[in-house]
Amino acid sequence: MSGRPLRSTLFTLAALAATSAFANAAREFSPESPANQLVKEVDIVESLNEQVPLDAEFTGTDGKKVTLKQLIRGDKPVVLTLVYYKCPMLCPLVLGALTKSARNSGMALGEDYRAITISIDPRETPADASERQRGHLQALGTPGQEADWPFLVGDETNIHKVADAVGFKYRFDQASQQYAHAAAIVVLTPEGRVSRYLYGVEFPPRDLKLALLEAAGGRVGTSFDRIIMQCFKYDPNTRRYEFYIFGFIRAGALLVFGALAATLAVFWRREYKRGSIK
Repeated sequence: MSGRPLRSTLFTLAALAATSAFANAAREFSPESPANQLVKEVDIVESLNEQVPLDAEFTGTDGKKVTLKQLIRGDKPVVLTLVYYKCPMLCPLVLGALTKSARNSGMALGEDYRAITISIDPRETPADASERQRGHLQALGTPGQEADWPFLVGDETNIHKVADAVGFKYRFDQASQQYAHAAAIVVLTPEGRVSRYLYGVEFPPRDLKLALLEAAGGRVGTSFDRIIMQCFKYDPNTRRYEFYIFGFIRAGALLVFGALAATLAVFWRREYKRGSIK
């Protein structure tokens, strides 16, 4: 298993514990137990800068076919989630946490970013997707913005094309008829390249905003947002954006320089006017 944070592993274990197969195996846990083998096959292998397959085709809640190229348009970063809509535990937690974080991030769906949710279960239907989509758009306060956060279903081939590209490893458990998978969201650049992973079932709004700003490369957000970006740096050990003192000093120096330049400009203008009057 890769260096995925412990909490992501624990969330995966918790989801598996909800199934009878895992509950029975957990009574006699050993390295060879079916439950332990299942967990080993569930992981996220970070694939930073990897291009998602834009030719991958899915079906939207309206029943129409759509490719990722039609949804990833090159102007805004994208939050990608791989879930399944009938998931009894982990997926609702991930989507709920994303919705809550997005609502409090100060970033506007459709204006600053887009989102795409894809079901990893090829048996699910547009009706299954529509039910989930409606609830999360309502919770986000953006009803009617289905085009900015499509919920998709597709066949096994296209699902795996996307999952493999972003390193999202999952497995179907025959005994429970459920999917085992990790808890994470993937932030893509406007062109559809993997920029950042955020893990767990709680995403601090600041981290989501910084991940989107980072992925956008200056194409969204305000000038102040770009200054704030200088003050935080992603820490691969904690999987969080941490305060970066040198960036803070650099940003502070730029602000001081800007204020000084503005003051001198006003002073020189006044002196110039006085000289003209004489």
